[in-house]
Amino acid sequence: MNELVIRRDDPAAAHVAALLAYHLAELRSVMASHAFALDATGLSAPEVTFWTAWRGDALAGFVALKVLDDRQGELKSMRAAPAFRGTGVGRALLLHVIAEARARGYARLNLETGTGALHAPAVALYRSAGFVGCDAFADYAPSPYNQFMTMVF
Repeated sequence: MNELVIRRDDPAAAHVAALLAYHLAELRSVMASHAFALDATGLSAPEVTFWTAWRGDALAGFVALKVLDDRQGELKSMRAAPAFRGTGVGRALLLHVIAEARARGYARLNLETGTGALHAPAVALYRSAGFVGCDAFADYAPSPYNQFMTMVF
């Protein structure tokens, strides 16, 4: 299998559109108004850095890192393409964002995710990387549909 290549990318690019639409639709189907995933416009904001992961010519996934302030960031919109689930793409993307957060000198990396069965594999991945539960941060409010995690460096 081809080596996974992670590169900075444009979330509004045509090659991202189908996977991003799938991501947003799936989250909204289980979280309704509590799905806070960003669309292409939100992922294109100056405070967000967006990366795609590729195996050969195939888009394997994407992830984003949002600046919250000069000491902390937020992991946003991590998604492995359905054909690449269970192949290590999610872990590679997560480790890439953690490394970037450390390189930026952040003291903390936060994330918001869901509480349903759909999110269980991602939550297990986050916990295995060292994330722990925390209170809501930034502009989030707690709900039965959301949970919050953090990693302190």
